[in-house]
Amino acid sequence: MTYNPFRNFHWTLAHGRSVELGPRGVLMAIINVTPDSFSDGGRFCDTAAAVAQGRRCLSDGALILDVGGESTRPDAAPVSAEEEQSRILPVIAALARETDALISVDTYRAETARLAVEAGAHIVNDVHGLQREPDIAQVAAQTGAGLCIMHTGRDREKLADVIEDQFHFLARSLQIATQAGIDRERIVLDPGFGFAKDTEENLELMARFAELHRFELPFLAGTSRKRFLGAVTGREPADRDAATAATTALLRMAGVAIFRVHDVANSRDALMMADAMLGAKKS
Repeated sequence: MTYNPFRNFHWTLAHGRSVELGPRGVLMAIINVTPDSFSDGGRFCDTAAAVAQGRRCLSDGALILDVGGESTRPDAAPVSAEEEQSRILPVIAALARETDALISVDTYRAETARLAVEAGAHIVNDVHGLQREPDIAQVAAQTGAGLCIMHTGRDREKLADVIEDQFHFLARSLQIATQAGIDRERIVLDPGFGFAKDTEENLELMARFAELHRFELPFLAGTSRKRFLGAVTGREPADRDAATAATTALLRMAGVAIFRVHDVANSRDALMMADAMLGAKKS
């Protein structure tokens, strides 16, 4: 039987939480507690501003808040684990205390992930696909956290075909997860739009997205304000929310379950339209 990305998938998370993926699209809001993120760096650097932004995103329709303390843009300056933790842990603790949001920590560091889950995070979102600090898989296994495993082409030789490279990289990531004892119902995959992929590769990945359902796992997509949207539209990062919303609708129709975005309100409307279309196709 062909895998159906719209069927119900019970995503099991830390602290006894879970979320149903598949029948309806889900929005994950980006909360960058950084001075140098490519789109909104410096806007939410202190705890109060980041928590206020989290509340706005929840009001606009986000279900998950993804809190990160280190920019992932290609030329960003690295930060120490201590700096990363000092930025995000107070935000996660406050959001866990003051809201009922599902909270994700955007980190590749095992110790940061452990401390974040202790502070109240439910999900670990690793942009290095468990392959930079494989011990992060042990943290997810021990804490029961949900896990987002992202594909990246950085710091390695990629295969020529964009889909073959997805399977090449993510198969290794899933092997690490399996060896750590992580059940499949805790795992979501991310194709890593923009991470060492040029405009043509990103567009081809979107066009061929259905081929990735051979993994038989839900997918998260993070296209928000990315450079390839600017290459297509000619717009600067802050003016790419309409293009982001368009990719949200297109990728939802292709079977993506979760959308990581800066501007929740516009993508919420796009997602509602896509889900309405999907509902009409079923009836």
